[in-house]
Amino acid sequence: MNNAELNQRRQDATPRGVGVMCGFYAERAENATLWDVEGNEVIDFASGIAVLNTGHRHPKVIAAIEKQLQAFTHTAYQIVPYESYVSLAERINQRAPIAGPCKTAFFTTGAEAVENAVKIARAHTGRPGLITFGGGFHGRTYMTMALTGKVAPYKLGFGPFPGSVFHGQYPNALYGVSTEDAMNSLERIFKADIDPKQVAAIVLEPVQGEGGFNVAPADFMQALRALCDRHGMLLIADEVQTGFARTGKLFAMEHYGVKPDLITMAKSLAGGMPLSAVAGRAEVMDAPAPGGLGGTYAGNPLAVAAAHAVLDVIEEEQLCQRAQRLGQHLVEVLQQARKTSPEIADIRAQGSMVAVEFNDPAGKPSAEITRQVQQKALEEGLLLLSCGVNGNVIRFLYPLTIPEDQFTKALGILSRALAQ
Repeated sequence: MNNAELNQRRQDATPRGVGVMCGFYAERAENATLWDVEGNEVIDFASGIAVLNTGHRHPKVIAAIEKQLQAFTHTAYQIVPYESYVSLAERINQRAPIAGPCKTAFFTTGAEAVENAVKIARAHTGRPGLITFGGGFHGRTYMTMALTGKVAPYKLGFGPFPGSVFHGQYPNALYGVSTEDAMNSLERIFKADIDPKQVAAIVLEPVQGEGGFNVAPADFMQALRALCDRHGMLLIADEVQTGFARTGKLFAMEHYGVKPDLITMAKSLAGGMPLSAVAGRAEVMDAPAPGGLGGTYAGNPLAVAAAHAVLDVIEEEQLCQRAQRLGQHLVEVLQQARKTSPEIADIRAQGSMVAVEFNDPAGKPSAEITRQVQQKALEEGLLLLSCGVNGNVIRFLYPLTIPEDQFTKALGILSRALAQ
């Protein structure tokens, strides 16, 4: 069995709509390393799209899953509950940057968490409207596609989408969009599209993921909080990609001194197991009637056990602090490369949520340069992901547990790819 044979089988057996980036097939993995079916070794700076902040197969995560596997694998929490779900909710309630008493409900995917946050917000406010932002990504279900601020490839051919969803501008210094511009775009929505008293919530990523790792300015987040308070809207922080130490805090909202009403989370919550959650103010979370929230696999016991282990690892191995240190080192390497690479238009970072953006010599966004850097890096065994509305951004999502020598090796590969 080799990569070429598997690739042919994939093309014959699966639809083209499930896009696949790499031409090689994983056989095993350990921490920040992947091996394919032909024995080739790759340093993983993708982490399954930000799912593996604690690395592939962390021993504590494996042990927690194995222990739960010996007890039971499924009861459906809404039928027969279990203590581990309750205690995980208690742990998140203690750590989530929510004002006052907090409650948490568990689901399976990030999109499911966002969908349920919308349900909770509408139930609490009695309002239909939702405001989100261009460049944001919130999922692939119909409601989350409507919230997502990027058409290709996520919305192509799939409309119409749910109504009462409106997109404002997200601040972006490189493209000349200030906090004032962004807030003015919301006022235009209120004048042209929907009365603010009909808006249930504003939904945003503190750092846009697929949109290019655009970091929300502090004054923007503060202005949104004030706007929500003025009009009785909820502020929903989509932390599916930013959560669990990636930005140097357990949650990115901790950087802002602003507390949202609801937080969605998934990805690195359970170290590779499918688990998501919504945490929020208790009176908001209690708005839906009993039976209004849930799901057959929501809060699966194996995934919950893994999440307990993930929280332990983040604390014991000080991954928030390590995210800050590794991210700072990476930014220094990128800044050094920028001195001799005029194609680098911008470097953005919050902890280890780091991105570099490329323009062509005419100053236009260049997806081609981005692809070239990716390819050069992969030729030397470093897996990188792109993102951005124009596909011209490389984002770095290494496990926060990556060994120091491997991280140094990866940065050397990156430096050579940028130089070429």
